[in-house]
Amino acid sequence: MNFMDLINFKEIISAFIVMFAIIDILGSIPIFINIKAQNQTIKAWQAALVALIFFVAFFYAGNGLLNLFSVDAPSFAVAGSFVIFILALEMILGIEIIKTDATSGGASIVPIAFPLIAGPGALTTLLSLRAEYADINIMIALIANIIFDYFVLRSVDKIQRLIGGNVVTIMRKFFGVILLAIAVKLFASNLAIVISGLSR
Repeated sequence: MNFMDLINFKEIISAFIVMFAIIDILGSIPIFINIKAQNQTIKAWQAALVALIFFVAFFYAGNGLLNLFSVDAPSFAVAGSFVIFILALEMILGIEIIKTDATSGGASIVPIAFPLIAGPGALTTLLSLRAEYADINIMIALIANIIFDYFVLRSVDKIQRLIGGNVVTIMRKFFGVILLAIAVKLFASNLAIVISGLSR
């Protein structure tokens, strides 16, 4: 079969929408503003590149990599929920818990590339898409998402100036609660699977 015959725009659009909803880069804007407020560096290109590498590596070797360390996808999701939970507490309480080393890229890799962009939910969703869509269409949709994420990260300062300081503070607290709820849901939905697996 010809390479071009595998490209299906309906599949690309569908996969893009699914990944866009799971990554939710727009919903993470208050988190990025909060990170900038802590004088941490955000390198858009680095965060986007690392996230893309995470996605591609997990797409082709995810199950094998997790099995290598005897870790299943639900356990991986539970671990990621703890990181998201801590980020939410930072936003709600206005404190710094996760310390980042500016010489290693600041916050660009952790927590932006992982788990905010390439989070457990997005990574496992990417794997599940393989059952429905051709690999090439998923990859095109993924790259399109990463490009969009890159431009959002580049525009954090402009977005902050546009919406103002008071609005940023309100959004930070509000989305902190939302993020906390996401972390709890991610933890609860996967913990039962982990416990049931251990009891076998």
